Amino acid sequence: MSADSQLRKDALGLVHAVAIGVAGTSLSYSIAASMAVLIGAVGALAPASLLYCGLIMVGITAAFVHLNGVFPDSGASYAWVGRVLHRDLGFLTGWVVLVSCVLFMVSATIPASTATLLLVAPEVAGSKLHVIGVSACWLIAVSVVVVRGMHLTGVVQTVMTAIEILVLGGLTISALVRYGPQALDLVSWASFAPAAFTQESFAAGALIALFFFWGWDVTLNLSEETADSRRTPGLAAALAMLVIVAAFMSFAVVTLAVLSEAEIRTSGANVVFAVAEKLLPRPWSYLAVLAVMLSCVGTLETNVLQFARTLFAQSRAGEMHRRWSSVHARWGTPHLATYLISALGLVLLGLSLAFPDIDAVLKASINAIGLEIAFYYGLAAFACAWHFRREGAGSARILLFAIAWPLASAIALWIAAVVAALAMDNATLLIGIGGILSGLIPLAYVRIAERTRPGGNAPAPGPGN
Repeated sequence: MSADSQLRKDALGLVHAVAIGVAGTSLSYSIAASMAVLIGAVGALAPASLLYCGLIMVGITAAFVHLNGVFPDSGASYAWVGRVLHRDLGFLTGWVVLVSCVLFMVSATIPASTATLLLVAPEVAGSKLHVIGVSACWLIAVSVVVVRGMHLTGVVQTVMTAIEILVLGGLTISALVRYGPQALDLVSWASFAPAAFTQESFAAGALIALFFFWGWDVTLNLSEETADSRRTPGLAAALAMLVIVAAFMSFAVVTLAVLSEAEIRTSGANVVFAVAEKLLPRPWSYLAVLAVMLSCVGTLETNVLQFARTLFAQSRAGEMHRRWSSVHARWGTPHLATYLISALGLVLLGLSLAFPDIDAVLKASINAIGLEIAFYYGLAAFACAWHFRREGAGSARILLFAIAWPLASAIALWIAAVVAALAMDNATLLIGIGGILSGLIPLAYVRIAERTRPGGNAPAPGPGN
């Protein structure tokens, strides 16, 4: 590996890696933006949907942990699928990660901007021009932090995540004190029994819940920059998943206990604030706005990280232009890849200003991104099961956590995605499936270019190439 494509080693420790993994799922924002949608789809079964999807995600996490233990790589799922299954499937996996990150850019920045304006200038919070302007400022600020190094990024993210968890934890405790009996009624066996779901409701709930959980895997994209790269990133991902499952399930119960059906329906993308308004007097209820703002900024940061590291890994392996594998000599970060995702985010923000109806397309992207997540998480889990297939006969642990659970999780994800896709409108399918299939174009270009240049095919993806 050349010196100008070497990431800064040991920039992150366990605590920072866990904080980044938790932030990747955007706890408060996911709750605020999607909890009403999830409850609208499955009602009081929302905590159960999150639990079952959480169990599926534990299987996916186990796959990522085991693969990272063998192949620590900033490309994560892209690199593993390419090594274990097929280079072309690896390329498409990386492409889907890139597309999902780009689609999510505006979805993360606009809520951060709106929350910021609600805190500092509520009189202009409804102005699209002000919202887009502040969104651009947040995107530039986050990009500067990310480019300046992983240690700085880890410190900033740890502080923001800690504040966010304290706010959500405080609201949960306050809700349990005031609405304890209602909360207990929601955790009965009848509310969690698999038989309570129909096939359609389970699939719809699982796909929405999948959007809640998406993003924790950024921890594995940072493995080359984390101390003890074969162990620490996997442990951080596992710890982050425990925090994430507990937080989402707890707040689902809190929402159902504190708010009526009408209040949930009218809260829209402000469920966290609606809960806070019933539990806390003003101005303390605005802590919920602060939590959502920090959550959006945090997930914007992790989104930039995941895009840049995936593109860096693909470029290093020769599957994207070599310029994207360039690493800043002083800061040790893939600065050009980071600038690219920032520029794409600014372009999308400009489009959202020029075309008012783009917001509807972006809302449809939640389910569309769910299809894309199911695709690449599932492939990574299949890769894990295939890689460890021979070791399973001699180890019950490997059989359960590296083969059976990941394989069952991958199958469940893909079945849920197919069932949910059958009920989606054409616009959502176009964004979701189109985002996957669009990768065939650059894939064909790269493979044709490989055949026509001296040296033939490129080596398999990996940090040594």
